[in-house]
Amino acid sequence: MSQAGAQPGRAQETRGLLLGALGVAIFALTLPMTRLAVGTPEAPQLAGLFVGMGRAAVAGLLSLAWLLALRAPLPARSDWWPLAMNALGVVFGFPLFMSVAMRYVGAVHASVILGVLPLATAAVGAFLHRQRPSNAFWACAALGSGLVIGFALLRSGADGLALHPADLLLLAAMLCAAFGYGWGGRLAQHMSAEAVICWSLVLSLPATLPAAWWLRPHGAIAPAAWGGFVYVALFSMWIGFFAWYRGLALGGTVRVSQMLLLQPFLSMLFAVPLLGERIDAVSLGFALAVLATVVLGRKLPVTQ
Repeated sequence: MSQAGAQPGRAQETRGLLLGALGVAIFALTLPMTRLAVGTPEAPQLAGLFVGMGRAAVAGLLSLAWLLALRAPLPARSDWWPLAMNALGVVFGFPLFMSVAMRYVGAVHASVILGVLPLATAAVGAFLHRQRPSNAFWACAALGSGLVIGFALLRSGADGLALHPADLLLLAAMLCAAFGYGWGGRLAQHMSAEAVICWSLVLSLPATLPAAWWLRPHGAIAPAAWGGFVYVALFSMWIGFFAWYRGLALGGTVRVSQMLLLQPFLSMLFAVPLLGERIDAVSLGFALAVLATVVLGRKLPVTQ
């Protein structure tokens, strides 16, 4: 086929990468906003279990309204099992494990554990879609993950290498996210991205809504903590997936998953206006190096 005939595929992949980047930009505030919502051991706010279930319940109610307003058809019978698998990973597993862990570790420390999420997501995506990325692609993905982990360790100070029991929860959260992203990307091949996350959340409502009500706080909670909760419910659990799953469908889970490598650096960038932090030359250098691995990875072959 001529080069012109191959061009639409490249354009679609580019659009997928851009939508994936938008989703990652939205997700980039999840760790700091969750930390804001749950507080610290010295100044606890919302319980981690409530944040995990509450964000899914709020997003589930919004999803139900969305689907009813659009008169969306029911998913095909063959889609209910993949929707359940997606929900298990991104509605229950990741939010619950991550929300409980974030009271005990900082966002930078958490990024060390979650730094291999792009690599894990690519592996799950390759398995589910029966794709065979080249050895060079895996090497490039591993290099990107190594740069992210190295940056996080560099920025975590003297205690950066110290492990915490909550790291086991973060590791479980990472595996759940990779599992859910893989199934969500597979569903988005024939369902809209909005339908994938909305039906997953609605399917989960019989569990998330009663649990959130049972776990609701009874004491005084700081407004900032409620602000963090609103963000993770509205953006991290709902709107972000509109762009993310559409990006996975258009660009392929294996390739688009590498956009997650940029998440720690986007978090750092957002901290400039939000927290008054500054970006130094080392941080910028790491960010550019990671971006280079994403660009290079796009050019490496991924075959069926």
